[in-house]
Amino acid sequence: MTQPETEVQPWCPECAAPVAIADRFCEACGRDLGARRIALPRPDPDATPPCEGCGGTRYESGGYCGGCGQLRPQPDRFEADLGALYVMTDRGIVHARNEDAVAAAVLEDGAECPIVTVIAVSDGVSTSEDAQAASGTAVRAGVDACLTALAEARSGAAVVMAGLAAASQAVRDIATHDGHAPSCTYVSAIVRGYGGDGVEITVANIGDSRAYWLRGTGIEPIAGGNLPSARLTVDDSWAQALVDAGAMDEQSAMQDPRAHTLLRWLGADSADIPWSDRCVNTFHTTGPGVLLLCSDGLWNYVSDPTALARMVSGLSCEDAARALVEFALRSGGSDNITVALVPIGPSVDVGEAQ
Repeated sequence: MTQPETEVQPWCPECAAPVAIADRFCEACGRDLGARRIALPRPDPDATPPCEGCGGTRYESGGYCGGCGQLRPQPDRFEADLGALYVMTDRGIVHARNEDAVAAAVLEDGAECPIVTVIAVSDGVSTSEDAQAASGTAVRAGVDACLTALAEARSGAAVVMAGLAAASQAVRDIATHDGHAPSCTYVSAIVRGYGGDGVEITVANIGDSRAYWLRGTGIEPIAGGNLPSARLTVDDSWAQALVDAGAMDEQSAMQDPRAHTLLRWLGADSADIPWSDRCVNTFHTTGPGVLLLCSDGLWNYVSDPTALARMVSGLSCEDAARALVEFALRSGGSDNITVALVPIGPSVDVGEAQ
């Protein structure tokens, strides 16, 4: 049975006047009502590190050195706490730069309690040119489009699809010439219904970045029934195609040398409609638990949802994010690692996930 849409009525924290999600300013008192946002990784505007190639400090558009063309160095790790979620992205050990990206926005009521959380994680396709530009563009465009769709009171599925479509077009638009096709994966989620009888989680993805629900019991899909800790997205990969065809189980399919080959992605060289007809899923839960969005830099090393839940049990979202990223680094850090954690339920900690 389809769960009813959860209506929310935010109000101005300054004067308590009712406002709409689309309002940027309160009409009664003029207060700025913009959502709290974050997009990572980002360069430090107060620091100009010397180029590792020539020692210069002049960088052109895109972060490339004006002297030798080498990419501007970045910190290995970026992280941010938005209250309703915690995000972290790390370069890893093997890659020279971070081609992952994460963006998020939190809309709050007048008491600074979340009413809607929007998240997007993207993994640049390393074999494409300017992969980091694709991932950064995708998450920013996706979150912005989701916020616009939320302001129009659209359904959860319509909201995440608006974000996915906008991300796809934005990545196509950064191609500068034929053969230039920066590419990336994409996974996003919106969480709403905080403080009610249950929280609605809607996810969308293309490629092999994933969303997980980390909880032992109690998540109820809209289609009915109970679901333990589980992966909420379906990969667009060679390995998943083998599993879908019944040729191999997931563990065996991941041993195939083509396992990570993408069948769908965002980029100028992707299909006109790059997503599948199963790219969107909606779930309903009362929690407690945590929603995890991540790139394959994490799930390459631990993909089982129950194992992931055990790793973060009893931890705050900040400590849980660090535990997951540090585990991936200890396991080899062969790729960039990005995680976004959204706690759901009566506790702000992951504590009861198992």
